Amino acid sequence: MKLSLLTHDLVFLLVLACAGIAPATAAIGGGGRWDLLQRSIGVSAMHMQLLHNDRVIIFDRTDFGHSNLSLPDGRCRRNPRERVLRVDCTAHSAEYDVASNTFRPLSVFTDTWCSSGTVAPDGTLIQTGGWNDGYRNVRTMRACDNGGDDDGSCDWNETQDALAENRWYATNQILPDGRAFIVGGRRQFNYEFFPKAEGSDSSAVALPFLVQTRDPEENNLYPFVHLNIDGNLFIFAKNRAVLLDYKKNKIVRTYPELTGGDPRNYPSSGSSVLLPLKPSPTEAEVLVCGGAPVGSYNSTKDKTFFPALATCGRIKITDASPSWIIEAMPSPRVMGDMILLPNGAEVAIINGATDGTAGWESANTPAYAPVVYRPDHSPGDRFEEQSATDIPRLYHSSAVLLRDGRVLVGGSNPHIYYNFSNVQYPTELSLEAFSPEYLDSSNDVLRPTTTSPSPAGAPVSVAYGESMTLQFEVPAPTRRRGRGAGIGLVSVTMVAPSFTTHSFGMNQRVLLLDVVRTTAALHRAGAYEASVVMPATAVLAPPGYYMVFVVNGHIPSEGVWVHIQ
Repeated sequence: MKLSLLTHDLVFLLVLACAGIAPATAAIGGGGRWDLLQRSIGVSAMHMQLLHNDRVIIFDRTDFGHSNLSLPDGRCRRNPRERVLRVDCTAHSAEYDVASNTFRPLSVFTDTWCSSGTVAPDGTLIQTGGWNDGYRNVRTMRACDNGGDDDGSCDWNETQDALAENRWYATNQILPDGRAFIVGGRRQFNYEFFPKAEGSDSSAVALPFLVQTRDPEENNLYPFVHLNIDGNLFIFAKNRAVLLDYKKNKIVRTYPELTGGDPRNYPSSGSSVLLPLKPSPTEAEVLVCGGAPVGSYNSTKDKTFFPALATCGRIKITDASPSWIIEAMPSPRVMGDMILLPNGAEVAIINGATDGTAGWESANTPAYAPVVYRPDHSPGDRFEEQSATDIPRLYHSSAVLLRDGRVLVGGSNPHIYYNFSNVQYPTELSLEAFSPEYLDSSNDVLRPTTTSPSPAGAPVSVAYGESMTLQFEVPAPTRRRGRGAGIGLVSVTMVAPSFTTHSFGMNQRVLLLDVVRTTAALHRAGAYEASVVMPATAVLAPPGYYMVFVVNGHIPSEGVWVHIQ
């Protein structure tokens, strides 16, 4: 085994050398901590979304067979169109309460397999599509009142045939007007909007770009979509990208092909983020990491698992003549989830495998150790490998950022049904939390504690361009030249939680707010006040709920929910 691993590493280094890419250096067994939160929540976390009540909505699919979580009060789902169990008394969705580390079953009626989602401006989760009887359905899940839903009335609501086309493996992006832009899916080379306006957008709009990027393995499903600072949509599929003016249905820019030409979208699943936006931004950058070489998906049918891609592409999508900058990760990765961390300076790359692709039993070697990418560091010094988990997180795993700065990780089911025995990687029902290094106790003397608004309070309503004052404390005593030893460069970030599935965090967004001033409170050692300005327009921050963090150096506080509209 050691000889095999050594040979693989040498081959990997030679490939990078031949491509003219400098391998990244990484701290082995680096920072961060893993904690097992729940051994089993009964369902596998294929899709996850944090809502502003600090609860995470989790769901998989209805045609997996029986889950390990019963519906309450002896209820059963009776669906004559269901492909597996027409009478099913188990849940395929759950609500996880972060504060209490508890969960409860939720009830979905039609199949949500490989679907997409957006959170509406009022905080309601809008889930779209799925498979079979759920292709064109829309399901909504509101943020339940704390302590007010003991009767189980807070649950999914479903609307049949609310979409114009089947949406299976599609992507959603919230727009400045609060609607969801829904694009792609299997055999769907078009986009549509939800909710529907009267008449004008009731049907789908053709997008030939998706025809052009499809190959025999598809490799353009779950396209990466990011809202640019000019209001247009950056859409990446396979190895190419365009900028779409969705109001005019016009491609306004075509970007260069990502160097190397290998596919980055499902089933050769890489991941992507829009890097944190500076105050009043004039430029925007997109990062695409991982994926699989051409032919990888078909090769897995013969149990041949090609090494995943080890490169990232980074591009300034606002440049007049944009080009991709290629960087090397510490190791290959496919099916990784990229999560923007709340300090505005780091991206976590977590979950996935080092070989194979997405699909049933289509990967062989889990990627146990996350990697942190620091976009503002010098090239060659941007990646750091973190502490490894001992739970494989392969196909159908997911990850979301929590308000306390941890990353919630769940799921992994590389089988067509729930399968817990006699397989290499059984269906995984557990939840873990990864705590990045900034949560280490050694940083407690630097950690801001927001005192007003209270993190435990109701969300704060703010308007575009409005000023907001945050009061916070840093526990370190005053030592150096009248400055608090624990106070450094203070920044404030505003984070839109992601709808994560299939290695892409839809609607994920981090904005650095304009900090007008930071002042020390009189007669209160370690107490400070920061005055910030909210984003100017809904193009920069679409309406809805965000988490706001005070960041001391690179150490974030606990977040505060704000509602901007």
